[in-house]
Amino acid sequence: MSVDVNEYLESVLTDLGVCGKFQLLFYCLVYGSMVPAAFSVLMMAFGGLEPNWSCNWLSKNGQVVNITSQMMCKPDNSTTEAVCFSKTFDSSMSTIVDKFIVTSNIQWDLTCDREWIISTITTIQLAGLLFGAFMSGQIGDLFGRKSTFFVSFIMLFTFNLLAAFSVSWQMFAVLRFFIGIASGWYLTIYIIILAELTSTKYRSGIVAFPAWPIGTMIFGLFCWILHDWQNIQIATAILCLPWLIGHCFVPESYRWFVSRNKVNEAHQVLIKIAKLNGKPPPDFVKLCDVIAMSKTENTRDRKHTVVDILKTKHLLKDSLLLNVCWISCGYGYFAISFGVQQLSGNLYLNIVLLGLVDVVQILVSFIANKIGRKRTTFIFFAVAGITGIVVGILQFLDLNNKGQLVNGFAFTSKMCVNSGWISLIILTSEIYPTVVRNVGFGLNNSVARVGAMTAPQLVFASKHMPGLSYLLLGGLFLLSCICLVFLPETNRKALKDTIDENEEL
Repeated sequence: MSVDVNEYLESVLTDLGVCGKFQLLFYCLVYGSMVPAAFSVLMMAFGGLEPNWSCNWLSKNGQVVNITSQMMCKPDNSTTEAVCFSKTFDSSMSTIVDKFIVTSNIQWDLTCDREWIISTITTIQLAGLLFGAFMSGQIGDLFGRKSTFFVSFIMLFTFNLLAAFSVSWQMFAVLRFFIGIASGWYLTIYIIILAELTSTKYRSGIVAFPAWPIGTMIFGLFCWILHDWQNIQIATAILCLPWLIGHCFVPESYRWFVSRNKVNEAHQVLIKIAKLNGKPPPDFVKLCDVIAMSKTENTRDRKHTVVDILKTKHLLKDSLLLNVCWISCGYGYFAISFGVQQLSGNLYLNIVLLGLVDVVQILVSFIANKIGRKRTTFIFFAVAGITGIVVGILQFLDLNNKGQLVNGFAFTSKMCVNSGWISLIILTSEIYPTVVRNVGFGLNNSVARVGAMTAPQLVFASKHMPGLSYLLLGGLFLLSCICLVFLPETNRKALKDTIDENEEL
């Protein structure tokens, strides 16, 4: 659509009220749904932890050998020939590492030469996020934001519940893949439906609201209370149910209807918003006339895909630059989150603190509106990169207060990674026109999962090569700062709805 149509649609939403009853109910439903989504994504941050354990040893002739060992796969005394015939795990927490199947009398025992399974399951889950994000981008643009949003929650409920009753780690890994698909589906579509039903003035504010950090802190609290991965899986499924009720209230994006030339449906959505906010509905004839003036009927009738991004010069360039930034965010966020056991201090407190430091993202809205989306993202990325490198260096050193220093810089890096990602989300959602916004956002969300998929493997490698995951984090974010320089600023500009045919390659 022309700029006039974009500005008209923005003005219509503003005239219907920006802080009314509709916004209150709509934001509560969408933000509240973030809690079970956070549980679903972060479950392996607790479920994949390795509890303290010790071996019960047998000599070659079958005699019990009394060897003092804590988390050792082989006797530290090379002269002693003994075999670890069973393990005793710390009962203060239950994770998939020590999962015991009563009916088959089998313990998963994901330690020693089976330790790689834990990081592999996490990577499989994040591969699901990659697949789900890409699917959501296409499906959300073809069939609408609302249906895609609620289908993701049906999937989260179903697969989280099934995962709690896994009878083998292979079954659990498959179900975590489907949980990843549902999570990637959700994380792509929720931001689009929020952005398209919020006026320009408040768009950065609704994206920056710390719903995910609050979900992370609640997750840490549940881990402390339940300290059992199966109970956490069941709790996650139960938490999905209340938000499914919102299907009757959350409307379809009126912008999506307009981009599909469904003006009547778009008008009905606007009437619903007006009624809840006590405002007069927009004039239907004027809405039709303004849209008709755009003279892009042929564009609206066509289904848009990622191909439209690839063949449009400026969208292709912006997408490649954004891809680097999103890969960095995906890797950085999950490298710190899944590496929580490497931090010093209380495990459950550290999970809560990793969520608490992210609450700072609420300031991103003010900063992004004040100095621009691009500059805000640049500042957070630069600090994240520098502090990440500092943590990597500290993990090589032997200092008296090393634990406190590593925690301090790691929490700072996590805060800046998350806040920079929020600012990047705002920038990304505003760069793409409506007809490919969900596809473009899904594309970037997908490449972020490529970075996320590598995080568990590098966290695992960091047990043997201290500092590796954080040094890579620092390098990626400094590279992303360079990419940001070449992206356009979108602050206080009306959203575009269509691709200008003159811009296509």
